[in-house]
Amino acid sequence: MEYSIQQLSRLSGVTTRALRWYDRIGLLKPSRVADSGYRYYGPAEVDRLQDILYYRALGVELARIREYLDDPSFDRLAALRGHLAALVAERGRLEQLIQSVQDTIGAEERKEIMSDEKKFEAFKRRAVERNEELHGREIREKYGDVQMDEANAAVMGLTQERYREWTELGREIQGRLEAAVRAGISPEGEEGREITALHRRWLTIAGSAYDPAKHRGIAELYAADERFTAYYDKTVSGCARFLRDAICRWAE
Repeated sequence: MEYSIQQLSRLSGVTTRALRWYDRIGLLKPSRVADSGYRYYGPAEVDRLQDILYYRALGVELARIREYLDDPSFDRLAALRGHLAALVAERGRLEQLIQSVQDTIGAEERKEIMSDEKKFEAFKRRAVERNEELHGREIREKYGDVQMDEANAAVMGLTQERYREWTELGREIQGRLEAAVRAGISPEGEEGREITALHRRWLTIAGSAYDPAKHRGIAELYAADERFTAYYDKTVSGCARFLRDAICRWAE
């Protein structure tokens, strides 16, 4: 079946303005353009738009989505399974947050005092699951289960103050990475050294012993594994590569 741009917009919920932008940047080209200038989309374009929306729902930027979809080795079925796994994990995290809110409401209604540990348990558990999702398989394969389990346990054991410090540090690293990439700064310069030091602090704040070789090994994963790359490049492409290069230069 063939759809006009207006029909595809109604079908997908994507505005015609966005569809025209996708065409302009080479993300979603129509199957044909009529003499009148109207765009028309066929089954392949409908599937591609669905893939685009899945990646957008996971926070992947448009340039990165285009790279994924245009890669000759792109496996749509494998990608769909990956999306499903990510969405199921997100559902689990949302259920934990819902339970945390319900517990808080219950405590308020009963005039009970909820412990600080209980208040932040769901957030820390979410951080552990995210860390496991991003780093788990590779770290377990390379360094064994004990190190990963200890790191997860350390995060769960963070005090409220330390947990806040850890999360704020993660946001600072991301912000400085994006600013450095936008400015075209070399990772071998002073900013790269400072970001490496911040990342070292982020890794060790939960109590893990620092090992420069392991730090560089983790950094290599940031550029080699698309899940890491998508996480760091979600807003600005090139952040994962900058972090990898900076750590490989400055970790000591």
